[in-house]
Parts: sequence; C-alpha cells; structure tokens
Amino acid sequence: MEIFRTPDERFESLPGYSFEPHYTELDGLRLHHVDEGEGEPVVCFHGEPTWAYLYRKMIPPLTAAGHRVICPDYAGFGRSDKPTEQGWYTYDGHVERVTKVLEGLDVRGVTAVVQDWGGPIGLRWAVENADRVARLVILNTGLFTGRVSKGFMAWRDFAERNPDLPVGFVISGATATDVPPDVVAAYEAPFPTPESKAGAAQFPLIVPISDDSPGAGEMRAVMDELARWDKPVLVAFSDGDPVFPFPRAGEAFTSLIPTAGEQVRIEGASHFLQEDAGERIADEMIRFMS
Repeated sequence: MEIFRTPDERFESLPGYSFEPHYTELDGLRLHHVDEGEGEPVVCFHGEPTWAYLYRKMIPPLTAAGHRVICPDYAGFGRSDKPTEQGWYTYDGHVERVTKVLEGLDVRGVTAVVQDWGGPIGLRWAVENADRVARLVILNTGLFTGRVSKGFMAWRDFAERNPDLPVGFVISGATATDVPPDVVAAYEAPFPTPESKAGAAQFPLIVPISDDSPGAGEMRAVMDELARWDKPVLVAFSDGDPVFPFPRAGEAFTSLIPTAGEQVRIEGASHFLQEDAGERIADEMIRFMS
C-alpha cells in the first residue's frame, strides 16, 4: 500500500492555527490529532473535505473555559498519513481507527462534537463507547441510511468524476462568509497532489444510497441507540446550509433523542458553520457544558 505523507512545511504559518501536532502510530500509519488545554475533554470530529483546522476558532475559547480539546485527523486528512488507494477508505475503517486513537488517549467524560461526516463517525463512536461520553454536540450532519437527495447525487457524481477534488472550491462554496485566500490555502495544505486526496474523493462514494449499501445498517443501529440516549445533547444547526437545511435537518435529531432540547439556530452560517461562526458555537457549548 502506497502512503502519502504531507510535508511538514505545508503546515507552517497557517492563519489562526499554531497548535502543536500529536501523533499515534497505528497499523503502519501516522495519525495526527490536536490536543490543547486541560480539563474535561472535548473531542471534535471533522467532516469532508476538512481537517482539524476547521475547529481552530473554537479551540481557544474552549480551552480558556477549562476544557481539553482533541481534534483527530482521519487517515487521508490533515496531518495524518494518506493511503493513495481510494478503495482502502471505508466507514468501518474510519470508525475503527479513531476508536483506537481515542482509546490510546484514554479519554473519559467526553463531550463529542460532530459535523458533516463527523456525525456518522463520531456518533457511532459515542454510542459504541458510551461509558466514555458525557454529552453530545450535534452540528449540521445526518445519519445516512439509504435515502439521499438529488442534490447529494449530483455532488456524488461530481466527486466521482473529479478525484482531484478542488478542496478550496468546496470550502468556499459551503460558507456564508467570504473565506480569505490564505485560509482557503490552509484547508488545501494537506492535499498538494491528486493522490493525496484519495480519502477526500472517497467520502461521497461511501455514503449509503440504498437500504442495503455498506454502512446503512450500521447507521440505523446508531439511530436505535440514540433513541435510547439518556445524556445531555446540544443540537445546533446553521440557517443557511443547503445540505442539511434548517430546521428540518436538526429536528431529525431533536425528535429522535429523548434528551435533546430545542434546536439552537446559528444565524448567518452555511454548511461549514465552524468556519462562519466558530466563536458563537463555542459560546453555546460553554453554556451547555456548564
């Protein structure tokens, strides 16, 4: 298996991002995570095609409020190693690797924060490791059980035809605020070559598009567990996301999870709401956790 490792110099002087890298060696791969602050752990699960950089605006207020913030980069993303074979990347594989990384860190009393593909990965991790989890924060995500929209199928078709995924274009097109060129470049930093993008190119292709697609049954099992979840849950969705439209997408969780309160509306933000309103989300989380 060929592995691409993004040169360290690609991560130098990224705007708003001065966090020291931490690594776990796992099955021949070097997997990265951010680990800042002390106190109750907050574990942030990123989505597609982002990496730990997405949470940079939230880390300082959360650590200042007395929390330890951990942001893993999945294999194929961020500062983690990137196998170059697209078919290597699977839903089960992502969950298994992040589970081993967090077991190695022995995190307990976790607030799990999920968004985009971080939802299927992070929520599955949470229900399968409920003894380690204190609460959930669910942002702009869904659980994919076989029914998808025409809009998603268009995105899937685009990704299938363009394995050299235009990461900066995707980020800029899914924010409500203008993303400065140096920030767009920071999102692109992990992916300097087409082969480095295999994981990002594969994510749209592993979304279950039928009831019997790989992953659909596992995500239904996550929904079943969430229907019995008895720990605090914050659901906060932005009001400008065409992928997970407000309020319906968030209501899928507030109606499913017994402990989820009223959905919080993050105004003036789009799909990547951490980029548009990271500080606001951190403030909501701090109130929720206290």
